[in-house]
Amino acid sequence: MQKNLGTKLILIVAVIVAFTALIFLGNDWGKSIQAIRQHGIEGGLRESIHLGLDLKGGVHLILQVKVNEAVSSDSDHAAEVLREQLQKKNVSFTDISKPDSVNHPETIIVKGLTADAGQQLRTIAQDFLPDYEASRAGEGEWNVTMKPTRQASLKQETLTKSIEAIRTRVDSLGVSEPVIQENGLGNYQILVQLPGVDDPERVKDIIKSTARLELHQCFGNVGGYESEEAAGAANGTPLPFNQMLVHGRSVGSRSDGERVYVVAKTAIVGGTDVRSAEAGHKSDGNQPVVNFFLTNAAGRKFGDFTREHNEESGAANSCLAIILDSRVIEAANIKSQINDEGLIEGGFTEQSAKDLATLLTSGALPASMSFLADNTVGPSLGADSIRSGVKAAIGGMLAVMIFMLIYYRGAGINANLALIFNLVILLGCMGLFGAVLTLPGIAGVILTVGMGVDSNVLIFERIREELRSGKAPSAAVDQGFSRAWTTILDTHVTTVVSAFILFLVGKGPVSGFGLTLIIGLLANLFTAVFVSRVIFDFVLSRKQRGEALSI
Repeated sequence: MQKNLGTKLILIVAVIVAFTALIFLGNDWGKSIQAIRQHGIEGGLRESIHLGLDLKGGVHLILQVKVNEAVSSDSDHAAEVLREQLQKKNVSFTDISKPDSVNHPETIIVKGLTADAGQQLRTIAQDFLPDYEASRAGEGEWNVTMKPTRQASLKQETLTKSIEAIRTRVDSLGVSEPVIQENGLGNYQILVQLPGVDDPERVKDIIKSTARLELHQCFGNVGGYESEEAAGAANGTPLPFNQMLVHGRSVGSRSDGERVYVVAKTAIVGGTDVRSAEAGHKSDGNQPVVNFFLTNAAGRKFGDFTREHNEESGAANSCLAIILDSRVIEAANIKSQINDEGLIEGGFTEQSAKDLATLLTSGALPASMSFLADNTVGPSLGADSIRSGVKAAIGGMLAVMIFMLIYYRGAGINANLALIFNLVILLGCMGLFGAVLTLPGIAGVILTVGMGVDSNVLIFERIREELRSGKAPSAAVDQGFSRAWTTILDTHVTTVVSAFILFLVGKGPVSGFGLTLIIGLLANLFTAVFVSRVIFDFVLSRKQRGEALSI
């Protein structure tokens, strides 16, 4: 018995030492040790246990993804495919358009078709546009509409890609423990929480920027036009369906004012074709620029286009426009074939060039976004929350410990030791898993203390009952733990299941509360049952036969 008891005591000491170390070392010992060397024990604690937005301060955003833009972009491409195929098959039509690009971007209308031409249109849609359905809308008029299943999947893909792009951008900024996930309270919304952000405006600009880099063929004057009217007069009004007007300012133009360009609707190279980008300088070493590199497939496509449309080959319309976020930032004639890399210049600062390179490397957002909520939590407010939470936790724990000492006397020391060990294991697990401590998480810690006391009360009352029935202290302790064990296990299992649901379904602080409660409850099973029993056995081993137990 004494040998077995000694093994158990060594196990308990080893567990407590290990979890105490984890509180200050966490799951990255190298960073924690470096923080301890620089800032002492407090530095290790801050490196190990990360604080959430409500405790550290930072930015809380809810963004609405305009998923209809992705649908509209897809239907634009589909309309271009229809136009090309109808022309190849010599099918006459008068117009291809989208009557409501904002509210119903999935619908394309083709006008001026004969009955036979309508059947050919349906065949083209089936062969080249499997995600669209063609149906007759009236005399000589047909609708080509994206299938509802494709619309739903495209919108969800747009949301998922937006979350991935934002996460990549935030990671490149070095924000620790960010929360970036779908917001369950609205359709196609993203919740972003960035603790410890010291320049919220810059971060919000980087997150919101679509950074959609596109290369379009441009028509007419390479330097653009002074107005939309002038562009229309030079290129025809209305413009052909496959052309559009885009505003901007050409870096190479002598004019610093707003210019209007006529460009192809369909991009030669899109934002998803950019493999990487990096900030650099022009050959003179002074002006910051951004170099971008295309994927292999996009490089081959771009090379084929520039080979056929350059000044050396004598091709017409050898103009290329670089469009960033729906604005022309550069337009120039293509001198010769270009393959898989290019350069963007135009009044960049060192920081703005790095930011644009980050955006391009992270991938263009598939659709633009708008802010539904934009809140900044100051670090002073977070510090107040920490002080209040810590005071509440310490105050509650001291009150419980004093009560246990008064009501259960010597056994109260046992319960208090179990509570302290419970707290050590809980904090050590948070450091090990890299969990984020939030204000609800502190509430979970306090609730765990209450659950630990509840378990001890059940055990101690059972032991008292056995002692009143005349059993010896050792037998009373053995029966007390055995009979209370089933009740303790039942209450902990049901609460752990509820907390696990909160952890899975909840967002942000709610999930943190669930995680803290789960860890605390599992730690409580170890401390309230195993540790407390070993302490009782150790005390009984030191008593004379028949000596009373202080409880």
